[in-house]
Amino acid sequence: MYPIQLKRLPGNEDVELPRQMSEWAAGFDLHAAVAEPVVLAPGERALIPTGFAMAMPRELEAQIRPRSGLAYKHGITCLNSPGTIDADYRGEVKVLLINLGQEPFTIVRGERVAQMVFQHVPQVKLEEVTELSETVRGEGGFGHTGK
Repeated sequence: MYPIQLKRLPGNEDVELPRQMSEWAAGFDLHAAVAEPVVLAPGERALIPTGFAMAMPRELEAQIRPRSGLAYKHGITCLNSPGTIDADYRGEVKVLLINLGQEPFTIVRGERVAQMVFQHVPQVKLEEVTELSETVRGEGGFGHTGK
């Protein structure tokens, strides 16, 4: 088990820290720490604060992902999804939301707006070469296998 340190930022004592909503949940729900309600018009985006910062071991990253209920019911999703929080970042965790729905959506203080999933990040070494090994797929990309 990896230790994750959470620091509640001043003025956010009333905002819940991330937590899993069920025993086997992969993600930790993130709550909006907005000072005033934020209205997202269709097509509009906003950076929503969560009221905490964190520290995690270098072999982890935190991924910020949409909440399926908000996406399905209201068209609210995360841009740059999943967003990556690197292990050396110590600032406030924020969520970049966009309204892809048809109606304005209001985000209020304490509302669950996204989820955070921790993933292992392998240490890799990039190596420049002049040739790559061959595969059956080769350079086939976007849509190369047909329908």
